[in-house]
Amino acid sequence: MLKIVLILISSSILLFACCHRGERTSHGYRMGDFSFRTMAVIHDNPLRHLLDNPLRSLKAAGIQPGQQVLEVGCGTGYFTVPAAKLVGDDGCVQAIDLRPLAIERTEKKVKEAGLNNVQLKLADAAKTGLPDESIDLVFLFGVIHALPLEAVLPELHRVLKPGGVIAVRGFQGYAKAVTSGGYFSFVGREKGVIRFEKEQTR
Repeated sequence: MLKIVLILISSSILLFACCHRGERTSHGYRMGDFSFRTMAVIHDNPLRHLLDNPLRSLKAAGIQPGQQVLEVGCGTGYFTVPAAKLVGDDGCVQAIDLRPLAIERTEKKVKEAGLNNVQLKLADAAKTGLPDESIDLVFLFGVIHALPLEAVLPELHRVLKPGGVIAVRGFQGYAKAVTSGGYFSFVGREKGVIRFEKEQTR
């Protein structure tokens, strides 16, 4: 019963923080400082790891040792650090966010964890600045609702290697939004994570 109450409270606060869109940019919305700090309280609470272990979603996304991974919207670094541990020393996590506070907070966590395989960058998902076909897997956890997919999907298609994958954590309804432009095809859904493969015809 206590677990259910905690889930409901955490979900309500997180939903409020996410729905408080904040500042509009040329490529969607950037979370305001108030919303970010509210989200950080939830993400940094040890109870959240009991209710929502990040490794569960990252493994469902298909992250493997040695991969080059792009995280769109690193936020508080909740998924960044475990993702970096999964790819190991031979892999790398490129973590981007539009919010300077997010980069600062994640950088602190990365240093505390003693990780050297994370590259943090203040960047727009529609203009990552990454080389063509340099990424094995992109994961978008908790950010797809705020992204202008018409601008972001072509960029993700560009940076992904042939056979590269996008992993989205969220509702099944996002599948249509991601596949409608013809850049990606639906692969499957596992543990709340939807996977899409890069189409080679674009």
